[in-house]
Amino acid sequence: MASSSGTKSGPEGGGAPPKKSLSRRMTRMPTMVDGPEDEPTADSERVPASLGSIAPTLRVANEIEHLNGRVAYLCRFHAFEKAHNLDSTSSGRGVRQFKTYLLHRLEKEDEGTKRKLAASDPKEIQKFYLWYYDEFIKGGQVKGKPEEMSKHYQIASVLYDVLRTVVPAEKIDDEIYRHAKDVERKKANYVPFNILPLYASDAASAIMEIPDVKAAINAIRQVNNLPQLRNHSTDQTQHGNVGFLKPVDRDKSTHDLLDWLWLVFGFQKGNVENQREHLVLLLANVSTRNRPTEDHVLESKTVSNVKDKLFKNYRSWCAYLRCPSNLKDISGVERQQLDLLYIGLYLLIWGEASNVRFMPECLCYIFHNMAEELHRFFDQNVSPVTGGYSEIRGEEYFLREVITPIYKVLRKEVQKNKGGTASHSKWRNYDDLNEYFWSKKCFKKLGWPMKKDADFFLENTNLKPEVAKSEMHPRRANEEGLDSICLKI
Repeated sequence: MASSSGTKSGPEGGGAPPKKSLSRRMTRMPTMVDGPEDEPTADSERVPASLGSIAPTLRVANEIEHLNGRVAYLCRFHAFEKAHNLDSTSSGRGVRQFKTYLLHRLEKEDEGTKRKLAASDPKEIQKFYLWYYDEFIKGGQVKGKPEEMSKHYQIASVLYDVLRTVVPAEKIDDEIYRHAKDVERKKANYVPFNILPLYASDAASAIMEIPDVKAAINAIRQVNNLPQLRNHSTDQTQHGNVGFLKPVDRDKSTHDLLDWLWLVFGFQKGNVENQREHLVLLLANVSTRNRPTEDHVLESKTVSNVKDKLFKNYRSWCAYLRCPSNLKDISGVERQQLDLLYIGLYLLIWGEASNVRFMPECLCYIFHNMAEELHRFFDQNVSPVTGGYSEIRGEEYFLREVITPIYKVLRKEVQKNKGGTASHSKWRNYDDLNEYFWSKKCFKKLGWPMKKDADFFLENTNLKPEVAKSEMHPRRANEEGLDSICLKI
């Protein structure tokens, strides 16, 4: 727990501090107004949504305050500077109040905190960083628990970011540079995971040594022949007034097929992490029932079995609507890689579908159109405009543009039933809304991207099913859907 009182535990040192800090002295910003006195709530829990990126820094300040109050102050100062850069006019909701609260706290701590290790802030934070690395990173690698080491690596990473803003680059100790590189390299071993530590490079894990797991991981990491991706930018300094495409940054690099789908369609990062483990385990489970893999190469039969089970309802839906399936070959793409892209795409759709999962034919409609987008993506990748690079969508694009509009319809219909007392003719349940996708007319009426003025989204529309329920043949998702893969394959 964070403490604001400070104790004598932690590194000791000499050097009498000056009366006031000149290098990191707190001054009022012109956008600030007087606010309430400090409250007992931790400042990392008060961060407005628009300033979410500074929360880790404030959390670290709370964690290390009992070790070195002055370094904790420097962390909060850095967080305040980042907050002001993110919203200099304090126009966001709750931003002005939060910045005022943090400003009052910084002014009080600037006078009250004392240095323990050196006579200046740059030397203080460098010595503390070296002490923290030796005490918790180097000393904890043998006896530290994984969850504890994960926290220490995160703290060390944030401390280094703060250190670089306090200390000029030419005055940073070489030993600190070496430690910082070591932290960045090893902290991937402590990334949170469910079952598979996919990013651990040093720590041995028995499950990661299973040949079928290795084969599945190797298969989804085959991305060399996929179209390259670029972000859209509107930099006017070097490129005039016309937007241009630039390569994706490092934190959005493509390590496997699911990373690539994430960038192309704009899924949530957490969903990608979960479905990556999901897909690897599905493939590994099916692979164990086939001939054992000794060369860590996934058999095509394994992928075909998973694909056939996963898309059984989709193929029935296509057959019922008499529309061609979009599970087709793409020129220049290997069969197994393409099948894994289809499987990964469906799992990512399912992972963010929320209550839309109760509408299996709606999921078929979404996948059908997104698979068609995938085809166009490969066909149109090489062009004079992009120079062989394809533009990507931002994170949460799929949730915002596809799932949220459908979810809002479901929510409005639930509100109409008045706790189950309203007549069924007054509102639509999951089955009623799902019947909208039992007719081929949904392609024309709803379209893709979905038309916001389509009758599906009209609140007062009483939709009539195009066919009787007894005539509908595609299997339900809860009968032949995702769950059956784990149980029946």
